[in-house]
Amino acid sequence: MTDIRVGLVGYGTAGAYFHAPLIHATPGLSLAAVVTGNPARQAEVAEKYGATPVADVEELWSRCDLVVVASPNRTHVATAAAALTRGLPVVVDKPLARTAEEGRELVRLAKERGLMLTVFQNRRWDGDFLTIRRLVEQGRLGEVLRFESRFERWRPVPKGGWRETGGAEEIGGLLYDLGSHLVDQALQLLGPAREVYCESDVRREGVASDDDTFIALTHAGGARSHLWMSSVAAWRGPRFRVLGSSAGFVKYGMDVQEERLRAGMSPGSPEFGEDDEGSWGLLGTEEAHRAERTEPGAYLDFYRGVVATLREGAPPPVDPESVIDTLTVIEAAHLSATQRIVTHLG
Repeated sequence: MTDIRVGLVGYGTAGAYFHAPLIHATPGLSLAAVVTGNPARQAEVAEKYGATPVADVEELWSRCDLVVVASPNRTHVATAAAALTRGLPVVVDKPLARTAEEGRELVRLAKERGLMLTVFQNRRWDGDFLTIRRLVEQGRLGEVLRFESRFERWRPVPKGGWRETGGAEEIGGLLYDLGSHLVDQALQLLGPAREVYCESDVRREGVASDDDTFIALTHAGGARSHLWMSSVAAWRGPRFRVLGSSAGFVKYGMDVQEERLRAGMSPGSPEFGEDDEGSWGLLGTEEAHRAERTEPGAYLDFYRGVVATLREGAPPPVDPESVIDTLTVIEAAHLSATQRIVTHLG
């Protein structure tokens, strides 16, 4: 069967380190063309993947069967809509849109055209998060009372770029960047949020968007999620701490897949998603606990799911409706931080 030709829009961090290698390693997909105006990146995509570099999205449509949008956040909605209008299924990197309503418009357009629209919420396939989902499903924590999750970094000197220096029009800042993952994981694990409280600050000179943010969610089932994202964490907390009525789970350190993608390891390598034993989380209580093996991380499962959707009619690997829920919480968090209130969701 002929491979599905993929057109990748953008070859920055997301395109080069995540989408391109994952697409290349997925049976049934072929990276056919990449939109990038950078000469060095154009040479790289041609040499590394045999893809045709093009300077503009208008040159992309006739060269592909599937469009992957990994360009800056402000371009996501317009590029995805243009692809759908031309009859092409679409993968959009997170965040899908700036607002839930913009996301709903894309979902409506995809449904009208009978096309797949899905969102690269790859952190659903982090090994540590998969481990927590397994523990919850097995009932080994009892009733989950509190879910704590952190993406914390120590970057006292800004790196620059639109994520830090751009204003609201760029959809920059940690709330939309890392928050898209943290909120998504919390909703996937514990269900809808009913109350949202947020503290959001700009701590570093020369930065225009939030770089130190905290979100507290009260879920419909009664559990609470506390979510931290920061670029100024000189001392990082645990990646996860999950407290249940029977036991707790604590895990330090990041999922290994991003680091290995950046190092050039093939996502198809058997050891690609395997966590080091010394980094396994601890399950139990402070007095009595043991190491719990981390589930293998599985970013490739996202693109395998894309192939199954396009070839077999399977549901998309990420239902875009679930991402609308995440955007709703992010908007509520922004309102909470701005007005210093607790935001109530229906």
